[in-house]
Amino acid sequence: METADFLQTLDREGRLLAAAAEAAGTGAKVPTCPEWQVRDLLRHTGAVHRWAAGFVADADLAPRPFGDLPDLDGAELVAWYRDSHRLLVDTLSAAPADVECWTFLPAPSPSPLAFWTRRQAHETTIHRYDAEAARGGTASPLAPDFTSDFALDGIDELLRGFHARSRSRLRTEEPRIVRVRALTAGADGTRGTQGTDAVWTVRLSAEPPVTVRDAVGEAEAELSGPADQLYLALWNRGPVPSVTGDRSLAELWREKGRI
Repeated sequence: METADFLQTLDREGRLLAAAAEAAGTGAKVPTCPEWQVRDLLRHTGAVHRWAAGFVADADLAPRPFGDLPDLDGAELVAWYRDSHRLLVDTLSAAPADVECWTFLPAPSPSPLAFWTRRQAHETTIHRYDAEAARGGTASPLAPDFTSDFALDGIDELLRGFHARSRSRLRTEEPRIVRVRALTAGADGTRGTQGTDAVWTVRLSAEPPVTVRDAVGEAEAELSGPADQLYLALWNRGPVPSVTGDRSLAELWREKGRI
């Protein structure tokens, strides 16, 4: 996927998030994040948007803390979130392609602008799903113009980016191997361009997981399913569609894999 595709997705997902939050009401519980109400979801995601936009707008090369969360609620909070989302989209749209600024994941990106656009597209998609879960009813489809490509990218970012960091809690006392297999829908212009299943091998140990994009070694468990469903499952927004082998490793993911 290109940066423009991620930007398109970010724009769409933020609008959907705000609409779902408005429909649910800021006091509604978020079933996918049981400790949150919609107001917490909006404050968190809006603050992340403003935090990310700041690095790009200021070409800031050093990490910075999140800003204060707004003391707003109801319609005012929804409006603040919409402003936060629009600030981010406009900042990324206007930024030069060669902007230099701080990023935080070890997985390579073509540029800092590509990193932040990609990261915020996935951040917003996951939290849009949360907002729609709070609203109830059918969830919006995942990136309908390029579902499989977007889902595969998000799985890769999670496995080789987030869980490569020292703060990952996805660990085992003894070395274990888990296979992750995303079933793509083929090159039809809308569902993806890979045309074959995407496979990752995750080596678990007392250290942060090490993931390679291939089937390497004999896995003790395999987590698999359609790419869009597996994307949500690995981000702990739903059950893993299919588990073969040692099911305790799927349970470990549910307990320790949350970011």
